[in-house]
Amino acid sequence: MPDHVHWLLQLGIDDALDTVVNRLKSATARKANVALGRQGPLWEVAYHDRAIRSDQAITDVARYIVANPLRAGLVTRIGDYPYWNAIWLP
Repeated sequence: MPDHVHWLLQLGIDDALDTVVNRLKSATARKANVALGRQGPLWEVAYHDRAIRSDQAITDVARYIVANPLRAGLVTRIGDYPYWNAIWLP
């Protein structure tokens, strides 16, 4: 998505969500800034999270995320999206 991201994460026992999100945002911002030849913040400070409590909910959320580029008109079919074959999808 050009203006936001959806991440489906499984945290380890010792992982804190805020730490994982901070690391993801930091690493992706550094790489994006190099690729774009820019400096400075890339991400907003805040984020929205949602706990998933069942296998069916994981599948539903994964399908939503994978279909997002199709809904946004970035691809004409889901198979055109390079990350369509997510580990979370059966």
